[in-house]
Amino acid sequence: TALWWAAGNGHEAVVKLLLETGKVDVESKDNDGRTALSWAAKNGHEAVVKLLVEIGKVDVESKDNDGWTALSWAAENGHEAVVKLL
Repeated sequence: TALWWAAGNGHEAVVKLLLETGKVDVESKDNDGRTALSWAAKNGHEAVVKLLVEIGKVDVESKDNDGWTALSWAAENGHEAVVKLL
């Protein structure tokens, strides 16, 4: 989805615009079971992770098809600030 791509690439302004529409499914998963939060956390996009968490509609414990959470991805890739947020 547009939200996955924006989140995964760290496009904070685009993520914010999409969220403001109220029409995006923040829990939508890709074929691997990853959410926008997972993609943002995996790639270390702290500001995007913060935006997604603050809206209060994301399940931070959501697991992908391999059982990984956003926290797992952030930790695996050494994104300390994202780990602290989650």
